[in-house]
Amino acid sequence: MGLIRDLFSSPSETLYRWQNKRFLWLLMAVAMGGLVIIAHSFFQIYLYMNPCEQCVYIRFAMLIMVFGSLIAAINPKNLLLKLFGVISCFYGAVTGLQYSIKLNRIHHAVHGVDDALFGVQGCSTDPSFPFGLPLAKWSPEWFKPTGDCGYDAPVVPLDAQLDSVQKWFIDMYVQADGWYLIPSLKFINMAQACALAFGLCLIILVIMIIAWIMKIVAEKRIMA
Repeated sequence: MGLIRDLFSSPSETLYRWQNKRFLWLLMAVAMGGLVIIAHSFFQIYLYMNPCEQCVYIRFAMLIMVFGSLIAAINPKNLLLKLFGVISCFYGAVTGLQYSIKLNRIHHAVHGVDDALFGVQGCSTDPSFPFGLPLAKWSPEWFKPTGDCGYDAPVVPLDAQLDSVQKWFIDMYVQADGWYLIPSLKFINMAQACALAFGLCLIILVIMIIAWIMKIVAEKRIMA
């Protein structure tokens, strides 16, 4: 209650204090890192959902945010560390949002009738990561596309032995013809969920940056 009261009574000062603490940066790192681990370990390995080109780009963007957040969390009051963290997280959030929007368009195209060919054109098994990073060669299990964009239903090998929990999840996503936050209603597909995650982080980053800049401007006015 104290934090909420401070936020309403002195929003700019409270937001400035928050972005100067490690908690928000570590929270962003844990959230984005957790999503990447879940995508790889649970959906890809356990449920046989093969990642597509846009999917591995989204993973890359999330890991950029993890890296930037951890650097800023070392000491959020240090100007250089914070600038590096802010720039990295902002870049990851913006590019990740772009990849998610593109994947969502492909998802709708390949699940439609008239625009099916468009979806095929938006996917490749030879990814091209920013800065020329050969991530697909360095870590193919994490960054090599093995699936088709927009088709995120499980592809179970014929010789796979499924446990009861595994089979329950796989059947649920197969019946929904892909990943959805609520499979029975086909509510929020994977691309939309990723876009929401990036969008939320982007909003938090913008608010943090504005609070930081406002504090700097206010201090300069006092010194002037």
